[in-house]
Amino acid sequence: MESKIAGAIGMKYSPVAVLWTGEKPEGALQFKEGRWGCVVAMLNASARGRTAVFDRKTFGCLGGGTGLGFGNQYVNFPAGIEYFISTGNKEFCQTEMGRNIVRNMPALEHGERYVKNPALAKKFVDSLPYVDVPAEYVVFKPLEKLSEGEVPKVVVFLVNPDQLAALTVLANYARETNENVFVPFGAGCHTVCLIPYREGESENPRAVVGLIDISARKYVEKDILSFTVPYKMFLEMESNVEGSFLEMEEWRRVRERNR
Repeated sequence: MESKIAGAIGMKYSPVAVLWTGEKPEGALQFKEGRWGCVVAMLNASARGRTAVFDRKTFGCLGGGTGLGFGNQYVNFPAGIEYFISTGNKEFCQTEMGRNIVRNMPALEHGERYVKNPALAKKFVDSLPYVDVPAEYVVFKPLEKLSEGEVPKVVVFLVNPDQLAALTVLANYARETNENVFVPFGAGCHTVCLIPYREGESENPRAVVGLIDISARKYVEKDILSFTVPYKMFLEMESNVEGSFLEMEEWRRVRERNR
């Protein structure tokens, strides 16, 4: 599937389709069972032309399993995820189990400090729209490589600030309101999968700007953010390219400086 939007905004990378499926694509990238990996690194690879696949044994990390939609994997986090993303758990790290874990996860002791305290962090974790996908695999695939009959749950654009501006305008172009794009706090995989999944259940879904996760930023270029839309909204936006500002001189002048 070729995207009118991608052509109109001059994307460097392919839009990425996120699929739920019972079939494992041949030759796809996949984390090894039990090995750590970041979902955002796989997203970046897919935007560059590769297909990636995840299942309940190969989602990379507990946050990735949660973000992809394999249930609430945070219940398996040692000593509580709310401590890890806030101020750490020094008491646990003094136990035998904690000492073994902290060797490979030093932030467990002092925390990532993304949330002020464990109580607020727990409220954040409890508020996530957990999903247990009714399929064996979650697949990242370049949009143009979709096979006939494949329908993605969401489509992810990796874009620079100018392209983000254009997508935001287009997302609001044919709506009666002007708040159809939002930027939630969350892990990188929350903002490209989990939260957009929830938006897809809405009558008028919103787009989700993501990759504001500091820990995930190192896996993308410094001027790249994600813009993710449920498939229904993607089709709506695709249908509005023709006749919009994307064909006007003002946008052409902005797009030109990105060549």
